[in-house]
Amino acid sequence: MPDLLIELFSEEIPARMQTRAADDLRKLVTNGLVEAGLTYAGAAAFSTPRRLTLAIEGLLANSPTLREERKGPRVDAPEQAIDGFLRGAGLTRDQLEERDVGKTRVFFTVVEKPGRPAAEIVAEVLEHAIRTFPWPKSMRWGTGSLRWVRPLQSILCLLTDEAGADVVPLTVDGITATNTTEGHRFMGKGRFSVSSFEDYAAKLKQNRVILDPAARADTIWAEATSQAFANGLEVVQDQGLLAEVAGLVEWPVVLMGTIDDAFLGLPPEVLQTSMREHQKFFSVRNPKTGRIERFITVANIETRDHGATILAGNQKVLSARLSDARFFWDNDLRTVKTKGLEGMAAGLSSVTFHNKLGSQADRVARIEALAREIAPLVGAKPDLAAEAARVAKADLQSEMVGEFPELQGLMGRYYATAAGHDDGVPEACEMHYKPLGPSDDVPTHPISVAVALADKIDTLTGFWAIDEKPTGSKDPYALRRAALGVIRLVLGNGVRVNQLSLIQTALKVLTATHAAALPENTTELDIPLNLLAFFHDRLKVYLKDQGIRHDVIDACLSDSSGAPSGAVPGNDDLTLLVKRAEALAAFLKTDDGENLLQGFKRAANILAQAEEKDGVEYSYGADIKFAQTDAERALFDALDQAESTIAPAMKAEDFATAMSAMAALRAPIDAFFTAVQVNTDNAVIRRNRLNLLSRIRSICLSVADLTRLDG
Repeated sequence: MPDLLIELFSEEIPARMQTRAADDLRKLVTNGLVEAGLTYAGAAAFSTPRRLTLAIEGLLANSPTLREERKGPRVDAPEQAIDGFLRGAGLTRDQLEERDVGKTRVFFTVVEKPGRPAAEIVAEVLEHAIRTFPWPKSMRWGTGSLRWVRPLQSILCLLTDEAGADVVPLTVDGITATNTTEGHRFMGKGRFSVSSFEDYAAKLKQNRVILDPAARADTIWAEATSQAFANGLEVVQDQGLLAEVAGLVEWPVVLMGTIDDAFLGLPPEVLQTSMREHQKFFSVRNPKTGRIERFITVANIETRDHGATILAGNQKVLSARLSDARFFWDNDLRTVKTKGLEGMAAGLSSVTFHNKLGSQADRVARIEALAREIAPLVGAKPDLAAEAARVAKADLQSEMVGEFPELQGLMGRYYATAAGHDDGVPEACEMHYKPLGPSDDVPTHPISVAVALADKIDTLTGFWAIDEKPTGSKDPYALRRAALGVIRLVLGNGVRVNQLSLIQTALKVLTATHAAALPENTTELDIPLNLLAFFHDRLKVYLKDQGIRHDVIDACLSDSSGAPSGAVPGNDDLTLLVKRAEALAAFLKTDDGENLLQGFKRAANILAQAEEKDGVEYSYGADIKFAQTDAERALFDALDQAESTIAPAMKAEDFATAMSAMAALRAPIDAFFTAVQVNTDNAVIRRNRLNLLSRIRSICLSVADLTRLDG
């Protein structure tokens, strides 16, 4: 079985596109080969700034001959239909055979499609892949029609087996495939031929190209950390930057430079952001002081002066960039010290948040009002929460955040500290945006929690009020992320808050401070209920990752009355809801839980059928004096005991005790169904037994709506 080697060599491919492009090449080629009948043992794709490479092992030498049986028209069909079938299949009349299909005679034929050599198929598949390649952006050059991310210069396409290596005959837009490539732009030794993937990778390395991007990243990180360690320093980890830099060089040369003392007083995050965004430098930190004191740059060439000239040029450019950052920092500090942080925030009144929801200043006023309401619920002082809310977004007006938007919040913390704010206010300026994603930190300081909740609930309520909800995959205002943020804040801090009441408060604040029109035919109660249902949907997604099934959440959300989940008492206390769901999930994993569920469903089904047949509801009147068997009397006693335990346990939120009491019903219910026929001929006994089943149903439903559970 031959191996296939493909290289598409071009001018520099943007680093951000390389990983996706290598994967696209692998998919396009392998899918095309398999569709044409060529299977393979394994495939691996690689990328450098100037090449996409695909290596496929164990490819079939030829596609198999295929035999396909086709059913044609009836034997007595019009001649035109039969002739059309023959033309479509490329057959003559003598190649048809007649068969009985039911009561009809029908023509059949077997069409044989001969196999083809791998080289022929590879040429077709690769040309199609090149011409249809899904670059985010592409260009044409010269007089050709081909589009590529940058001018495509050469194609290497080689099939190798025990007999040797053969170039696949292929020409795309005037570029003919060969068995040659070239190495590093400056340190390579010109074009060279290759005979296999192993030969290709080895010769590339000899010509100063490391083919595997993961290997380039490992080389960069190992050398960077080694140089830093030798100077008693450490490199600040940045996986995104590492991947990007590995895509900028074919032969990484790691150099460490120094930062001018004049800039060491800047916040370390400013230094790190400026160097990362503008220069693609890694930050090198002094672990004793926490200051960023040096930088790591990665060159693409070895020089006689060991990078001294490169470093000198980089340090000159870096000084200019950091001079801008220091200018922004100094100006912002002057503003804060002369006007205060609220003075810096004054400009937010001219910044539109949304044309239907007012300015950023309007939004800050709403968040302040909400933060006051939330503060006592999370153990924060209302005045401090309101103070933090007033200044939390002031840094949006700072010059530093104008230059580096990703520093919003963090710069607010620095400026709040400089302005003399304390008692958790500076921390709230930074942390109120969090959590931004499923792995982001959750604020824990009460002031930060209050402002973070107020911020996210105002956002959600506002966009619900103007009917701008997520639809399908579209969520332009990141409302799903905001809802998940609320859930993580509430659960992570064990907050006991009436979510429905809080949304209603947010809606009142919104309509009082900004005349946001409600959607047509919508009442002020619809919005909180709909938004709470949205929280419940997000909660199911979140808890699925925690191992709790969606139907368990549904069972805890429902009261079996058919009311919307938001209208069921207690369902807007997310912490209580999760506690209840966790207890039910743990209960269902036990044998008692699973068997009780089956017993409950049997009771509920028999009861539902009887109620439908008789046209009455069996919901009261079970009397032990009509019990005829020991199993019936034991079930009466067990239900009495369970009811006396479950009711106070549910009221005390002791769900484990309630589940345990429900588990104790398993044995008497099993014994009852083993020993007793419910639908007996005696009408009085039958009615009593049905009412007994009703007690089983009502007691279990008081813990959770078990009818919502799968299985």
